Amino acid sequence: MRFLTHFCRLFVGVLFIFSGLIKLNDPVGFSFKLDEYFSETVFNLPFLQDYSLQLALIIVIVEVVLGVMLLLGYFKRFTLTLLLLMTVFFTFLTFYSAYFNKVTDCGCFGDAIPLTPWQSFYKDVILLVLIGILFIGQKYIQPLFSKVSNASITFASLVVCIFMGYQVLNHLPFLDFRAYKVGTDIQKAMEIPEGAPKAIYDIVFTYNVDGVNKDFKMEELGQLPEGAEFVAREERLIQKGYEPSIHDLTMELEGQDYTPEVLAAPKALLIVAYDLNKSSEKGLETINETVNKAREAGYEIIGLTATDRNKIEALKTQYNLDLDFYFCDGTTLKTIERANPSYVTLEYGVITDKKHWNDVDKLNIKK
Repeated sequence: MRFLTHFCRLFVGVLFIFSGLIKLNDPVGFSFKLDEYFSETVFNLPFLQDYSLQLALIIVIVEVVLGVMLLLGYFKRFTLTLLLLMTVFFTFLTFYSAYFNKVTDCGCFGDAIPLTPWQSFYKDVILLVLIGILFIGQKYIQPLFSKVSNASITFASLVVCIFMGYQVLNHLPFLDFRAYKVGTDIQKAMEIPEGAPKAIYDIVFTYNVDGVNKDFKMEELGQLPEGAEFVAREERLIQKGYEPSIHDLTMELEGQDYTPEVLAAPKALLIVAYDLNKSSEKGLETINETVNKAREAGYEIIGLTATDRNKIEALKTQYNLDLDFYFCDGTTLKTIERANPSYVTLEYGVITDKKHWNDVDKLNIKK
């Protein structure tokens, strides 16, 4: 039991620290997941969406600090209780996501290790078992150091986490695990290899038969009862096909997709603002100077946003912006970059640089 307790202590502590640090590397990305849970289609708690980022930061910092405290054996009963409550909470979320297919990726390990909802749920169930063992064998959990040393290490871990959070929120994640990281050839990332598996769908037709809706498969349509009335047709995914790492990028203006032209440009600057309604005012004020510098260097310049045209035109007038904003799906833009707005440079479709608006003066614009 002593050995099992020490193993669980090490495993759970390291896992919580790793999971917390991965999300602390990109708390904005984790806040987008919380946004999904708070949305009307999931838990219908829209008033919490305004606090998604703050909650995301608190959760990931607590996750790391609890992992450190468990390894130190510091306030073990308090630590184990909080670990249990957090795991129960996440187990509920992941089960809900998996069973009702509401949030397809809980973001447990950010973009570094994508997990399906069921994988996340099973992971949390295993954690519950391990934490249960820790409760049973907690007499074997002894402090590694003196109270002063344990308190100092815990406080230091908290300070480091706060510093990390401040850095990534005011700049960009230390490590970029997303499909649009620097060096990515977007055109190649959008290609589907020859012979790649295709998605398989089961087509189901619904007919009203004697006042009751019944489902029929394609091969059963020749045996429909007399008088059956068509109600609906549905395609149900049986097997997911190959999906390229970049599959949802569009740059539309007035109904036309200009993505191929932009990716073929020798030099292009993308100004990414997934929602101009939420863009930083200071960030918007950096656009004109950057646009002028890039234009002088021969860059093709476009804005990318999911904001409606009326708001775009109002902001262009307010900030005297001399560029076109093309439409792109908001989720895609959130994946491309976390800052709002942010800057991405391309050379023939290859991402050469990305910068938070705070660091736009360091953007690599080649003459």
